[in-house]
Amino acid sequence: MPIGLVQAVEINGLSKSYGKILAVDSVSLSIRRGEMFGLVGPDGAGKTTVIRILCGVISADRGEASVLGLEIHSRMDAIKKKIGYLSQKFSLYGDLTVDENIEFFAEIHQVAGFRSRREELLAFTRLLPFRDRLAERLSGGMRQKLALACTLVHTPEIIFLDEPTVGVDPVSRRDFWLILSDLLKQGMTVLMTTPYLDEAERCTRVALMNQGSIMVCDTPTKIRDKMKGDVLEVVTNNVRSATEMLRTIPGINEVQAFGDRLNVVVDDGKRMTAEIGQRLSQHGVAVESVRAITPSLENVFISVVRGS
Repeated sequence: MPIGLVQAVEINGLSKSYGKILAVDSVSLSIRRGEMFGLVGPDGAGKTTVIRILCGVISADRGEASVLGLEIHSRMDAIKKKIGYLSQKFSLYGDLTVDENIEFFAEIHQVAGFRSRREELLAFTRLLPFRDRLAERLSGGMRQKLALACTLVHTPEIIFLDEPTVGVDPVSRRDFWLILSDLLKQGMTVLMTTPYLDEAERCTRVALMNQGSIMVCDTPTKIRDKMKGDVLEVVTNNVRSATEMLRTIPGINEVQAFGDRLNVVVDDGKRMTAEIGQRLSQHGVAVESVRAITPSLENVFISVVRGS
């Protein structure tokens, strides 16, 4: 795949090792301008390594990549002026106020007349009422919004977000996603990593990663369509016993536990709905409900990992 000028990001055969550990294994991707693209997978999947290579923090061992049409090996200085990068350990200065942190990053990026830009960002991230508060006294969600404001201060064309909502409360996660949706409406390209498959559902396209490789890359809807079989949700007060029992029934391919309920992957959902309830009841396991559900990305991810 030749490095082109149309896409926001193009990657071809990217690989990176740390000693004997192959962190990224021949990854190839093409990300369109103006889309929100999610790299999704567990810790150690290689997501952060891909982001760090694209932002010039580390170098790849093999492969080629371009960002906004600029080749990363030879044009990184030019790339850094056009991108924003919010890392897992974004460094805010706790003894500076919200205003002062934004000003500091504006000066780093040599943003002329930054004060009007700061007002826009404070309003955009809903931090205006907290502009005089020290960063160390902000909640986790507010810190992430301030970090995003600092990332956006120089008006980048694409932003790289490395697990931006990890450790953030559910309300702040929702607010953060509303802000990202607004950025997308403005035409910005967003490439983010996340371990949360429910967040991946919000992305334009998603690449599911595991052990350094991309297993599947498509829209969330098309990825769910790749699920083989039907998914039944079983609600019971005895998850452990139900799991052990269900795994002995022919026609059941997988049993995935999600809290107080089970997702059961079967060949024939209509036939197995009644049989599952009957089998569990016969073995003394109380069943509250058995119903067909739409496969989630988490169902597909688990299925693909087990299949490989």
